[in-house]
Amino acid sequence: MAIAKMLDQIGVDRIETGMPQVGQQEKEAIRAVAELGLGTEIYCSCPAGRKNSLSDIDFCASIGVPIIGTAMPTGVPRLTYHYPEWTEEQSIKNGVQSVSHAKEKGLKVVLNLMDVSRSDKARLERVLTAICKSARPDEVCLLDTAGCLIPAATAFLVTFVKDLMDVPVAIHAHNDMGLGLANTLAALEAGAEVVHVCINGLESAAATWLWMNWRLPCAVSTRRETRVDYRRLTRSRSGGEAVEYGHTLEEAVIGDGIFCRESGLGLRYVQKEPLAIFSLLPEVVGQRSQVVLGKGSGLDSVDIYLKELGIGELTDREQKKIVLGRSRNGPMRKRGSWMRTSSGRSWRTS
Repeated sequence: MAIAKMLDQIGVDRIETGMPQVGQQEKEAIRAVAELGLGTEIYCSCPAGRKNSLSDIDFCASIGVPIIGTAMPTGVPRLTYHYPEWTEEQSIKNGVQSVSHAKEKGLKVVLNLMDVSRSDKARLERVLTAICKSARPDEVCLLDTAGCLIPAATAFLVTFVKDLMDVPVAIHAHNDMGLGLANTLAALEAGAEVVHVCINGLESAAATWLWMNWRLPCAVSTRRETRVDYRRLTRSRSGGEAVEYGHTLEEAVIGDGIFCRESGLGLRYVQKEPLAIFSLLPEVVGQRSQVVLGKGSGLDSVDIYLKELGIGELTDREQKKIVLGRSRNGPMRKRGSWMRTSSGRSWRTS
């Protein structure tokens, strides 16, 4: 509940609340979030072709969930080993049944193409064409479930599906190979309208790309407008902490260390003219610039750091050298710096 409220305040467009098929506890959690009356769109996943697929859709409609995603396997390895019963004919039947039922209930429907990155192009084209003839979804989502896409292939898939179905396309890019962000941006450039991301890694496997790590590149690089209040992005840390998912000091956008500088060269500009050092103002994402002490620090670093601690500048140059020497030659002389975190505590990085 707390995470849902936080995401709504930040300005997330859509929140996936869960899968009714998981059980009663999951259903109650979905119901509780739906009853919050948030400004963001509430979404549930109801996979096609399962025993309770239609009743799960009925449940979503009954509690006011406006949009559901119905998933179907499309990748050759998945169809061969995991879902051998999903023949081409059965795939069409299952897809049409779920999409039609949800539309009859007045719901918006996303057709989720699981493992689409490893699908057979000709088979995929026949299945999607047949489904669209009988039950047109409102959106199609390309799930790179195995995380094996590269940007060029992502762009090709987006263009292929958009030409075939003429509906909005979403991208769900897992980060197994470290290409989640690159694939997401490639999909947007190719015409995708929706991006699936996760908060601080809260998803299975390598997860979809961290949402705070793509929102900013999306806005800055492609000039696309979003509802997100970037100043609140660091609040997303609490979403990870709630379930013991941490973030690193170097985490893009929200990491405590990304707007820190140790080197004495041009250090005063870190606070006076931050754009001389950083690509954006730290305040834009709820951060602040910091000076840390380490082996690359100079005498100016000591003045700035002590001022941040509320101690004030040292007037004696020799005292400054003593402080600097300890930061360079102490226990952290090989690696690491003294820094202050968002909580105001001073500590050593390592």
